[in-house]
Amino acid sequence: MGRPLLNRRLAAFGTTIFAEMSALAVSTGAINLGQGFPDTDGPEEVREAAVRALRDGRGNQYPPGPGVPELRTAIAEHQLRWYGLTFDPDREVLVTAGATEAIAASLLALVEPGDEVIALEPYYDSYAASIAMAGGTRVPVTLRPRGDGFGLDLDELRAAVTDRTRLILLNTPHNPTGTVLTTAELAAVAELAVERDLLVVTDEVYEHLVFDTGHTPLVSFPGMRERTVTIGSAGKTFSFTGWKVGWVTGSPELVTAVRSAKQYLTFVSAGPFQYAVAEALRLPDEYFHGIREDLRAKRDLLADGLADAGFRVYRPSGTYFITTDIRPLGESDGFAFCRSLPERCGVVAVPNAVFYDHQDQGAPFVRFAFCKRASVLTEAVGRLKGLSG
Repeated sequence: MGRPLLNRRLAAFGTTIFAEMSALAVSTGAINLGQGFPDTDGPEEVREAAVRALRDGRGNQYPPGPGVPELRTAIAEHQLRWYGLTFDPDREVLVTAGATEAIAASLLALVEPGDEVIALEPYYDSYAASIAMAGGTRVPVTLRPRGDGFGLDLDELRAAVTDRTRLILLNTPHNPTGTVLTTAELAAVAELAVERDLLVVTDEVYEHLVFDTGHTPLVSFPGMRERTVTIGSAGKTFSFTGWKVGWVTGSPELVTAVRSAKQYLTFVSAGPFQYAVAEALRLPDEYFHGIREDLRAKRDLLADGLADAGFRVYRPSGTYFITTDIRPLGESDGFAFCRSLPERCGVVAVPNAVFYDHQDQGAPFVRFAFCKRASVLTEAVGRLKGLSG
């Protein structure tokens, strides 16, 4: 055929970097610290809840379009329990096929072709693809190194808003930098959204993986209830990423809009797992505190090891990723560095440049995941020390 098969909106999106680097890990036998998936399962009682649902015949056929009532109720209870936010499980909660579908459905529902969508750069790669599929125009606002982490320039954010801006796509805790926006920064984003009458889609899947402060949902700020779509996920909190159970909370009007798009994507998904996640969300506080403390220790183990190996380390305030700067190692090209790293020392990482529109801004940064067993991280640290030897 004379014309390309892939439409122009998606022509720039090939195989994800995660697939490429994970394949490289398999072919070389390297330790995969590139893709963010745990190497152990989550709580046994939650896994058994899924088995019980399968055996009892719950969810083996199509579940209700908005999600099973037990899970929608548990999500509403979770928002009240942790943040004091009240949502109607029948009108203000929607279950999705993971957070990735929630993001795609939100943008497809709320963005008209030509609308501008502001996203914090670097951003999770599905953001760019989802904006493109919706026909929107991506407007990056770059998080830049600030002290031991990355920071948001609020003046740059304000300057990025134009008469064509429809929506801000926010991610906090932030992947890949590990940044957690402060209360003051969130308040400024909320004020801007109200002032310019913008919608906000906020990806808060790492809400329970915040190490230094508590998580504050953007929707809790004045004027944000009617303009905020909040996205959550079971995968990150409970270490069952393969179940792909996510959710959306928001006003009835926003949730109805997102559901209108979602029903033509997957329609429904993960029936038996929805019952299990409902039980997971009701686990005692000790579980949520425990996973946070476990990952804090793993963060420190890997961060210290990376620093000893010669990297400039930006110690994350949240998520389970560490961004590093490779320039102290005499390197500047993250792509070349990550593609050679498995052969050099048997470890896989991901170049942050794939998360940038302005790839030169991200060129020297490389991301490592620490959601692995401590023994695996210790082995990886030992291998990485060879870089500075």
